[in-house]
Amino acid sequence: MKASSWGQAAAVYLDRRIIAILFLGFSEGLPLALTGSTLSVWLREGGISKTAIGLFALVTMPYALKFVWAPLIDRLHLPVITRVFGRRRGWALVSQAALMLALVGLGSTDPVKDLWWTAMLAVVVAFCSASQDIVIDAYRVESLNEDQQGAGAATLVLGYRFGMLAAGAGALYVAEFFGWHVAYYTMAALVTVGMITILLNREPKVAVSAASEARERHVADWLAARPHLTGRRAELLAWLYGAVVAPFAQFMTRRAWIAILLFIACYKLGDVLAGVMAAPFYVDLGFEKTEIANVTKVFGLWATIIGGLIGGVVVSRVGVLRGLLIGGVMQMVSNLGFVLLAKAGHDVGALAAAVAVENLCGGIATAAFVAYLSSLCDAAYTATQYALLSSFYKLGGDLFGSFSGVLADRMDWVSFFLLSMAGALPGLLILLWLMGRTRGEVVAEPAPAGSAE
Repeated sequence: MKASSWGQAAAVYLDRRIIAILFLGFSEGLPLALTGSTLSVWLREGGISKTAIGLFALVTMPYALKFVWAPLIDRLHLPVITRVFGRRRGWALVSQAALMLALVGLGSTDPVKDLWWTAMLAVVVAFCSASQDIVIDAYRVESLNEDQQGAGAATLVLGYRFGMLAAGAGALYVAEFFGWHVAYYTMAALVTVGMITILLNREPKVAVSAASEARERHVADWLAARPHLTGRRAELLAWLYGAVVAPFAQFMTRRAWIAILLFIACYKLGDVLAGVMAAPFYVDLGFEKTEIANVTKVFGLWATIIGGLIGGVVVSRVGVLRGLLIGGVMQMVSNLGFVLLAKAGHDVGALAAAVAVENLCGGIATAAFVAYLSSLCDAAYTATQYALLSSFYKLGGDLFGSFSGVLADRMDWVSFFLLSMAGALPGLLILLWLMGRTRGEVVAEPAPAGSAE
């Protein structure tokens, strides 16, 4: 659904539910830098090699595998907690409490003395963060109307970037004056922002589709016709079908679903390749922690805010797929800024220009991408399906990004960032094929019963 005017498209940002997504986005974005760019600066300062830093991209693998335990979060009721807070809010509070403890543990390690402990605790942080993402993403999709999803995606990106700012510039500032341990303890305390937001907002009401109810009722009837599958065994099988099988079966009724998954995995590969090596790149050019914080985190945030808000309005006006194409092309071209920075060297002005362009274009692309993932979810299986889709994106990025350090060690920075631009081409080519195959945005709708890929 497209807004009838640019004013209508922009006014949606004043909705109370949209504002709540801003703070939940902060909670989602906070842990990412603490196992990514901020941790990379800590490792590089300790003399860890670029190859090892690149391999550290694998510690975030839980983000790519979160669809494995998403069915539990989608359907499993927590004793007492679910009854008091609700299904989504209860799981959100539990995952956030675990995340706080994990960040304290990661901040207590010393990567120079025992890199393996740092890596292990980083994996635990990523697991808790991925679990929080499962809940918050489902909460967002279920709380908003269809015509609010674009604005919700843009607001999520905005809050996400505020969280990354806190964990990026904020953590670097604190580390500069008080050390890395205090920096991570401070970030752990900021997890309470998401917890307070959850407590101040209501559990979303979800209208389950008739198709999903019919599919699960068919399984219940099938079990009832087999007397040997009774009692707890029948209940377990029915639960497993509804929680695990049905979400994936429903998704596979969509037209071109295999191509959709390939597109999701490839859309941001070029951005990921450049992003994993950005922090080591800045350090190698001679930028200090405060310069990196001021330019890439504080200044860059405003470019991302503008890009994300523009992305939400663009999606509302031209549709999700066209928004993806516009954002994808801009995202690819923006990597030229890093090429120019590599030639300029230690130049704060060149750094600011590169970061501004990259963040503006990345904000537009990400807003469209999140809105697209949201449009693919069925209300009955929101958490599981969104986790599956975002996992495909993360899996592609992790596998591709883990080789970024190897590539950076074997070529100069100019060649590396030119190569990163080529990483965006597969996703754009698949997107063009989908747009031609589906004639607009039909790609987000299930195929008729009995249709084949």
